[in-house]
Amino acid sequence: VQLQASGGGLVQPGGSLTLSCAASGPKPELESWSLAWFRQVPGKERGVIACISASDKTIYYTDPVEGRFTASKDNLNTVSLQMKTLKPEDTAQYYCAIGQCTRVSGVIYWDMYYWGEGTLVTVSS
Repeated sequence: VQLQASGGGLVQPGGSLTLSCAASGPKPELESWSLAWFRQVPGKERGVIACISASDKTIYYTDPVEGRFTASKDNLNTVSLQMKTLKPEDTAQYYCAIGQCTRVSGVIYWDMYYWGEGTLVTVSS
């Protein structure tokens, strides 16, 4: 399985940006595994922000992005992340990944098997 995120760039605070993740690989894996978006800033751990569960198609979000970001699985090979009302603290390297995820008591638990190269999002005036 290979993943490639794209669509990053410079955007002003309050603006919008849409990231895409192109996935390739065996169809059974792409159909049965969950797809997730992560982000990482220098000096901090990479953290999940959204995950599309393969088991029940539920999309989980973390609190900092819920209501502003929308993840979607456009087709078997493409996942998008629409980001609105961007804030400077959204500045990060964004990654897509494939594996497993679930949410228990508001916390997203995950185990990712494959990662794509990141795409940089910079929110600044």
